[in-house]
Amino acid sequence: MMKKIFVLMTALSMIFAGYSQTAEKYLAEGNAKYAILDFKGAIADYTKAIEISPRVTEAFYNRGLAKYNLRDNNGAIADYTTAIEINPKNADAFYNRALVKGILLDFDGSVADYSKVIDINPENADAYNNRGITKSNLKDYAGAIEDYSKAIVINPAYALAYINRGDAKIALGQKVSGCSDFKKAKELGALNMDDMIKKYCK
Repeated sequence: MMKKIFVLMTALSMIFAGYSQTAEKYLAEGNAKYAILDFKGAIADYTKAIEISPRVTEAFYNRGLAKYNLRDNNGAIADYTTAIEINPKNADAFYNRALVKGILLDFDGSVADYSKVIDINPENADAYNNRGITKSNLKDYAGAIEDYSKAIVINPAYALAYINRGDAKIALGQKVSGCSDFKKAKELGALNMDDMIKKYCK
């Protein structure tokens, strides 16, 4: 009896392995098409991989990227959401969903997703910077400054975070401090800073 069960389990394992290998094949083909910017072809292959193995996080995530490149923002969000449901620690899916929510002007949703990224990876300077941008869109300039400052602590050479923090400070009337950030961004090699400095730092 034990032997028959073992044979059955082995056969089932081979069947599932075959399915998995086929899903991986479509996933690889989708990645190859994505690499040459054939986003529609990539989506078709990712969809086939998902039909075979509905729990393949990478297929949903990559299909979301392809949909984003085709400006199917709602479709991208749906795929990122499924990727997150399969793997709640998928920081990249939260990050990209936050970006798309920002494009769709869902700033509260975007802030929430960037916050999840930060919970998963507290050293993600880009997540802090982007959450700061989103808070600025919500007119929460103080909260934005706090996020830009955290991004700078993580990456002291983050010129864009200095520029963004300078903008937020200017919005709050903190001209001297804002100008200091603009000048620091220029020191770090940020381009086209002279016009901003001339405009705000007379």
